[in-house]
Amino acid sequence: MHHVSNILARLRRREVKDEADAAHRGSDQLYAPRDTETAHVLKHYIPLAAAIKIPHELLRDDVGDHDLRPANIVSVMLLLFEYLAHRNACATKQNERKGRIRRLPPVYTADLTSADNAILSQSVAETVSKVQSGVLNPVEIVRAFGKKALQAHEATNCLTEILLPEAEEWAMNCNKQGPLAGMPVSMKDTAGVAGWDACIGYSSLVGKPMKKDSALVRLLRDAGAVPFVKTNIPITLLSFESNNDVFGKCTNPHNSDYAPGGSTGGEAALLAYGGSRIGIGTDVAGSVRCPAHYSGIYTIKASMHRVPKSGNSTSIPGQIGIPAVYSPMTRTLGDLDTMWRAIVSMEPWKYDYSCIPLPWREVDLSGRKLKFGVIWDDGIVVPSPACRRALKTVVDTLKSDGHEVVDIDPPSPYEALQIGSELLFADAGKTCTKPIRWGEWNDIGVDEAMRMLRVPRFIKKLYAWYLRHIRGDAVYAGLIEKWHEKTVEEYYALVARRESYREKWFDLWNEQGYDFVLTVPNSLPAAPHGGMKEGFKACGYTFMFNVLDYSAGVLPVTHVDRDQDALLSKMKARNAIEAGQYKMYDSNKMHGLPVGVQVVGRRLEEEKVLEGMKLIEACLKVEGKAYKLLEVD
Repeated sequence: MHHVSNILARLRRREVKDEADAAHRGSDQLYAPRDTETAHVLKHYIPLAAAIKIPHELLRDDVGDHDLRPANIVSVMLLLFEYLAHRNACATKQNERKGRIRRLPPVYTADLTSADNAILSQSVAETVSKVQSGVLNPVEIVRAFGKKALQAHEATNCLTEILLPEAEEWAMNCNKQGPLAGMPVSMKDTAGVAGWDACIGYSSLVGKPMKKDSALVRLLRDAGAVPFVKTNIPITLLSFESNNDVFGKCTNPHNSDYAPGGSTGGEAALLAYGGSRIGIGTDVAGSVRCPAHYSGIYTIKASMHRVPKSGNSTSIPGQIGIPAVYSPMTRTLGDLDTMWRAIVSMEPWKYDYSCIPLPWREVDLSGRKLKFGVIWDDGIVVPSPACRRALKTVVDTLKSDGHEVVDIDPPSPYEALQIGSELLFADAGKTCTKPIRWGEWNDIGVDEAMRMLRVPRFIKKLYAWYLRHIRGDAVYAGLIEKWHEKTVEEYYALVARRESYREKWFDLWNEQGYDFVLTVPNSLPAAPHGGMKEGFKACGYTFMFNVLDYSAGVLPVTHVDRDQDALLSKMKARNAIEAGQYKMYDSNKMHGLPVGVQVVGRRLEEEKVLEGMKLIEACLKVEGKAYKLLEVD
C-alpha cells in the first residue's frame, strides 16, 4: 500500500502531471507512466477498481495519503481509474487533432502562394465583395486561411478543433450574397458546431459532440461565413491564460514566454498571427478584452442580449449574476466594423430568444468635440509604465485634436471587483470545477481562488483581521473575508448591490455628459505563463464594465519599450494584489509586447464605441503613431 500512498501524494503535487503541450511538441510517450512505481500501481490496482461497480459519487471522494485501510482501497482505486481515464481522454483528443492535421490534403502544407497572401492581406469587406461578385472562390479563401492557421498553431498551439477539410464543402454551399459571404470565421472552443466537441478543456467532456449548431453559428452560416477552426481556452474559462490538459498551453505570438490572454486566448493568438481575420469569443471579466490587449488585436465586448449565446458550451451554466457575452474579435478595426454590422444585419433576435430587437444604428461623430473621462488608477493596482504610456498617448492625441479629456473619480472600482467576484463565485466555484477529474490540472489562478474559498470562514475572518490591522492591507482583506459560498439571501443582496452600483454610474454619466470613458485594459501587458497565480485577482479594469454591462472595446496602441517603460525605482505596493502584479513586470523581458487602451461606452452602445475607436485610431495615424500589426511570413 505504500506504493499507492506515494502515487496519490505525488499526483496531488502534480509531479507526475504530463503537460499536454508536450504532445504538441510531438511526444508519442506522453501518457506512458514515467516510473516503475506508477506503472506498478496502474498495473495491479486499476483493473480491480474498474471491475467493481461503485456509485459515481464516490469518484469525487478524496482519500488521505495515509488513510489506506482496506475499506478505502476501492475509493483509492477508483480515483486512480479516474485519473487514467483523464489521461486517456487527453491522449485521444490530441491524437485526433494531430491525425486531422496529418490527413489534410497536401494543399494545406504547401507554401503560401502570392494568391494566398493577397487573400490574407485584404480586408474582410474586400474579400466579401469579391465573393459576392464571383471574383473569388470561397474554397480558395478557406485554403489560404487554413494554411496560415496551421502555421499559427505550430507556433502557438492556438487551435482545438480543426474543421478542415469539411469547411471546404461548407464554403462551396455558403450564402455567396450574405454580409460575410465566403469569409472563414474562427471561434472560441465554447462555440457549438454540430458534430464537433466543445469540451472547453475538460477531459470529461471529450467525445461528446454538440448535437446542433448554436444560434450564433447558425447566424454566421446564414450570413455566408464559413467556420474553419476552433481555438484554445483555459480550463474553467476563468483565467487570463489559456492552458489545459486536453489541448495544452497556448502561447503569445509576440513572445512565447507570455500568455496570449484568456479565456479567449487561442482566438487572440490566431488573429494576431494572421491565421484568421474575424473570430468569436466570450467575455465575463475581460475574456475578449484582455486577449486583445495581450496579443494586439481589436474587440468590443457587447452588452447583454445583443449577440446570440444559446446552444454553446460554458463552464458555469445558469450563472447570470455577471453573464458571459459573445462578442466579435478581429485583426483590424475595419474588420471589426464589418463583423459587427454583419451580425446585427442578420437580426440576431430571430436566432436567439434572449436577443433584443435592436437594429444597427448609425453614429456620426465627425465634426464633434467629444468629452472623454479618464480612469488613471482603479485604486487597487496602478497601471505599469507601459500601460500608462499607452493611455497617455491616446489622451494627448485626443487633446491635440481639440477634444475635452478630463480625469474622473468614478464610483469605487474596488466595490465593482467585490461585487463581481462574489457573484461569479457565489457557488464557491463548485460548478466550474465539477467536471474536473481527479488528477486533472486546474488553472493556477482558479486553483488559488478555490483554496481561498475552501478555507473555513472563521479562519478567513482571522486572516482578514491580520491583513487589515497588522499588514495595513484593507483591500485584500475586504476580498478575502467575503469569499465564501453564498446563501440565497446573500445572493439577492449582492444583486441588489450590483444594481445600486450601476445606478451610481448612471447618475455620474448623466451629470458629467461623457461620450466615452478611457482606461487601461489591465495594469500589465501580457502576463508570463503561470502569472495568474498572482494575477487572477487583478482583473478590475475590465471586470468593472461587466458588472455595469457597458459596451467596452480594446484597440492596440503601442508596444512595450524596455527603456521608456522601465520602472525608475522599486515599486512600493499598496496591497497584496498590486504586489503580486508587479512581481511580473519587467520591461526588458516584455519588450515588444502589445499594449492596448480600453474605450468604454454606456450599455448597448456598441456602434458608438466602434466610432470612438475609429476616431482614436485616426488621430494616432495623423500623428504618426499608428499601431503596427504583427506580420509573420
